Amino acid sequence: TLTGEQVDPQRDDFSGFVFKIQANMDKNHRDRIAFVRICSGKFERGMEAFHMQGGKKLKLATGTSLMADDRAIVDEAYAGDIVGLFDPGIFSIGDTVCTGKTHVQFPEIPTFAPEMFSRITQVNTLKRKQFVKGMEELAQEGAIQIFREPGFGMESVIVGVVGVLQLEVLEQRLKSEYGVDIVREALPFRFVRWIQETPKPVDKLRLTSTSALAIDRAGRNVIMFENEWSIRLAQENNKGLELSELAPRAQF
Repeated sequence: TLTGEQVDPQRDDFSGFVFKIQANMDKNHRDRIAFVRICSGKFERGMEAFHMQGGKKLKLATGTSLMADDRAIVDEAYAGDIVGLFDPGIFSIGDTVCTGKTHVQFPEIPTFAPEMFSRITQVNTLKRKQFVKGMEELAQEGAIQIFREPGFGMESVIVGVVGVLQLEVLEQRLKSEYGVDIVREALPFRFVRWIQETPKPVDKLRLTSTSALAIDRAGRNVIMFENEWSIRLAQENNKGLELSELAPRAQF
């Protein structure tokens, strides 16, 4: 695998990088598009490529170019071009697709810790399916991060964002694209840390009353904190506890 080296855009083998995912590009079909920047070689509609993060070959059946509301099927594209690939939930932002005997692995985009948290609850419990689907798809786009409280399902989730505008967009998109109304409850947390190493079961950790355990959408344990003092105290009271500001890479 090529890592730590520059990829020549003129090399024959195809390689591309998923930099954006957008759900509901066509509301009539509930489609989902993964936008790929071609970094080398030639894209051909229907070609087979290796998905590095998935560890298997995929058929890139549909290539689409978009300009405003207009779409066009792309049969061929080259380094520097952007194509939209139909995505049934395979891709994540930062994924690499490539061809050739020597696989290419582009650096992955880290998931940064959010700084604002709200508990999101659906108003109409009969729309649970739409609520879960909407939350999952919007989280896959990378605009929000979702967390569950231990022992709870997806009826109520904690959403982490960088700014309040993202929560407003989330509320509007859930309503317009999924027909779901929600209630937002602001939470006092300002930091989240992923648990890398723990000296004891997470439910036995000594934490302050202003901290809370949660689980991210990949099933990894996190701790939410109100302030930096709580983070330092958690590490002092639990020798061997290792925390990370960045989420480890995961496939969904």
